[in-house]
Amino acid sequence: MPRNAAGLNDAGLDMDDQTIVEGHVDLEEQVRTIVSEVFSSMIDGDAAGVHSWTKEIPDWEAPLCAWVDVHGNLGMRAAISLDNDTCSDLTRALLGIGVEENVDTADVLDALGELANVVGGNIKSMMADSSRLTLPSVATSIPEGSGRVRCEVPLEWRGKLVMVSLWDLDEEGNGGVSQ
Repeated sequence: MPRNAAGLNDAGLDMDDQTIVEGHVDLEEQVRTIVSEVFSSMIDGDAAGVHSWTKEIPDWEAPLCAWVDVHGNLGMRAAISLDNDTCSDLTRALLGIGVEENVDTADVLDALGELANVVGGNIKSMMADSSRLTLPSVATSIPEGSGRVRCEVPLEWRGKLVMVSLWDLDEEGNGGVSQ
């Protein structure tokens, strides 16, 4: 994995190349750090903008999910799930759309897909092999058969829930994880 002069990987994290595969570092903490840095660099300019969700997880109202798959020795899906209001707020923040302007569906799909792509790319950068990343997908739910949930990380952004999850995929890149 490429590292800069300070010994950090592309995500700015100082981790051993086998972290995800061998679990040397808490995976939820890795995901939390990646998402915080992504939101800081792309949206808020402040790493304190995202932190752990400490409240009860509410039922989703009109959810949207965006994900990318990472294919290599270890198949994985990186997904972000949000309710519709949070999607609109996130799209406004990412694309610089004012509160008086309409947020159209195409903008929401682009914004969520881009976030999933960047988060997934940072997950990919921590993997030991030369894995590849799929194009992002956005839908009202993560597809059935997405595999085994490796971790779910509930985060808070501007008082709203952002759920990030990593899923193990089978050798064909499907949700049915082979044992």
